[in-house]
Amino acid sequence: MTPTIPLRRSLGTADAVFIGLGSMIGAGVFAAFSPAAQAAGAGLLVGLLVAALVAGCNALASAQLAAAHPVSGGTYVYGREQLGHWWGFIAGWSFVVGKTASCAAMALTFAAYAAPEGWQKPVAVAAVIGLAAVNYRGVTRTAKLARIIVVLVLVALAIAVAASAASGLQNPVSTPIFASGPYGILQSAGLLFFAFAGYARIATMGEEVHDPARTIPRAIVIALAIAIAVYAVVGVTLLATLGPAALAESTAPLRDAAVAGGWTWAGPVVTIGAALAALGALLALIAGVGRTSLAMAREADLPRWLSAVHPRFQVPHRAEVVVAIAICALVLTVDLRGAIGFSSFGVLLYYLIANVSALTQVSAQRRFPRVLFVLGAAGCLVLAATLPPGSIVGGVIVLALGLLYRAVRIIVARRSRPADELL
Repeated sequence: MTPTIPLRRSLGTADAVFIGLGSMIGAGVFAAFSPAAQAAGAGLLVGLLVAALVAGCNALASAQLAAAHPVSGGTYVYGREQLGHWWGFIAGWSFVVGKTASCAAMALTFAAYAAPEGWQKPVAVAAVIGLAAVNYRGVTRTAKLARIIVVLVLVALAIAVAASAASGLQNPVSTPIFASGPYGILQSAGLLFFAFAGYARIATMGEEVHDPARTIPRAIVIALAIAIAVYAVVGVTLLATLGPAALAESTAPLRDAAVAGGWTWAGPVVTIGAALAALGALLALIAGVGRTSLAMAREADLPRWLSAVHPRFQVPHRAEVVVAIAICALVLTVDLRGAIGFSSFGVLLYYLIANVSALTQVSAQRRFPRVLFVLGAAGCLVLAATLPPGSIVGGVIVLALGLLYRAVRIIVARRSRPADELL
């Protein structure tokens, strides 16, 4: 067997924080609030609080696990080590499939803002190829580009909020906050959770940071705290400027809110910010999916040739190329308007396993109270159950296909190597 080549440890805490922020403060902040308002109206503020609570529990579980298992792969590795190989596979498969769909959605979101009508798909493919090339050249380039994108997006968000405030903010909860009922609020939480889930990218890069036992937990907590604050400000501003009904109908709510304030020049600035946000999310997503694929290939849960690490750039170059090809294929052939729900199902399943894995850690590895992981696991189950039915059915079918693939692989391996170690 070819010896495993480690990845280069070249990232510090600030690098990891910016990579996480590039995933969380991405296209979701420009797009997720409208479907959340459709589900819950003004109750989306409660949904945002629920999503932040579940994300916080999940983040602490990921931080505790990453400190004990500082290698690439995230919950795929944690599930294998703490619960068994099948649970690890379910986590890894859910992440790779769900986030590959998210990559395609982010590429199309970028193209919707940046490309003229009829050119969206070619431009989306070009964005995927360009960002995959950046990742291919090394993770330090990924981190540097993530810093630039995050700063520019935060500037665009600040302009949007200031422009909205210029119109004179109204009461953000002028309509009954619980009018849509518990189900609507929980569905909005599930949709908003999609935007929070970027902190997983930090954990999947555990093999590339300095002092991972210290760096990863700190970076996850810092990145999530900043993202929650930004989302809270944006959510209140949008409701106070547009109102729940107009917010639910808007396809570009932050741009509409900025223009409503009378700062017409702010509209194009927000549009540019949205395009950059989609690029930042796509950049970090490609890196995360590639590294989880690397970890799965090392254990033969994906073809082993995907585990190759480039001798010069020390990145999982084959995995990243295959991921980029898969994303381009989805961009060109699939309507991904329902991708948020489908991706959320996979991500919630991924974090369910993370919380259960954290529960099984011994006291010497425990950094946070176990009750947080019980709450996190329960929250993942509830939010997954309230997603649109089509997303749930699609997620279950794809999960079943993955389990079938692994079962067939194990049967074939047993026939060729009786002393199989893959179970």
